[in-house]
Amino acid sequence: MNRNFKFSKAFLGCAITSAVIILCGIVSLFVRGINFGIDFQPGLIEEVRIADAAMEITYKGSATVSVDATSTSLDVVISGVGAENETRTFTYGQNPTINSLAASLNKVDGITATVKKFGDADTYGIFTNNAVTARLSSDVPFRLYVSSGTTAVSIDELRDLLKDQNVEIKQLGTEGNRSFQIRAKISDDSASSQTLQNSILNTLQSKFGANNVAIIKTDFVGSSFSSSLAGKSVLLTILTLFLIWGYAAIRFKWDFALGAVIALIHDCLIMFTFISFIQVEFSTTTLAAILTIFGYSINATVVILDRVRENLKVESSKDFNTVLDKSLNDTLSRSIITTVTTLFASISLLVFTTGSIRDFAIVLTIGLISGCYSSLFISSGFISFMRRKSQNGAKKSKSAAASSNVVTMSSN
Repeated sequence: MNRNFKFSKAFLGCAITSAVIILCGIVSLFVRGINFGIDFQPGLIEEVRIADAAMEITYKGSATVSVDATSTSLDVVISGVGAENETRTFTYGQNPTINSLAASLNKVDGITATVKKFGDADTYGIFTNNAVTARLSSDVPFRLYVSSGTTAVSIDELRDLLKDQNVEIKQLGTEGNRSFQIRAKISDDSASSQTLQNSILNTLQSKFGANNVAIIKTDFVGSSFSSSLAGKSVLLTILTLFLIWGYAAIRFKWDFALGAVIALIHDCLIMFTFISFIQVEFSTTTLAAILTIFGYSINATVVILDRVRENLKVESSKDFNTVLDKSLNDTLSRSIITTVTTLFASISLLVFTTGSIRDFAIVLTIGLISGCYSSLFISSGFISFMRRKSQNGAKKSKSAAASSNVVTMSSN
């Protein structure tokens, strides 16, 4: 079926729509700002779970014994005086419950494993408090927790508890496997990560008990590193745009190259608009999504520009907008099919993942839609505008030259 959509008639309307969206995004940047991740601002991020201990492990002997809990097993590392250096692995498949795991641990000389709660719980849900040492002793028991033992604490309760700590809290996981991401900002490097950690931990322990707070993961970034990373990211983005412009200028004419770069800048501004609107965390993962869209969008634009160039060779006598509409119709199926099939992958990530991968999928989905739209309407619309302006200038020059000739002939 021969399509004959008049894309050129929508160029002005699309340009106005994009300008309004970007303007709203600029306002949002000033009002709401960007939800910078720990990569781009100094501060501390901790993932915390509130749970009752399922098992306590102690060791009495001359050797050095430590415990490492992985996603599939519990490893007991034995070394030092009076023992052979070895690692004993207790897989969750062979020890499916807390009770069976405790029974296996008690067979190791000097180790005492005591089940406190949730003896029938699945061992695949085991996690530990990474804020305490993994070395076993006879005085301080090492505690194992399970997902089924997570206390039903609401995010509102946690926010109310830490309201004086100047932190942001996000709930992670499902109802039965709940954890909280706590982010504390600092203004300079003088405030150490340890001070921040202790302040938050003491507040949580005073409410839920010293043994019921498990720190799953801790990240800290100083102000000098975050500032350096932010500057390098901006430089990388500008350099990417410049290289793409250089490539397009060599392959096509200058107005085609400039139109391609304007489409990329448009996509970047649209993505930042929605990042500000929905407060997606802006991290290095999000930046990777933006740069990925740069590559996708310029590829879609180059395909269209290449078809325009070929059609101009054959139909050079026709109006430029007519050739442009034909080229856009020729490549429409390719543009839509490529975008839709890629969207299947990004939407799958959006639905079935969490955390930074989900943020990546959100930005990627927005960018894919914007990239297809900008290739069809923004880049083409700009090139159409420049060609029309150039043609009008040429006509005025010819009219001025003709008038000059008439004046000269009259004077003669």
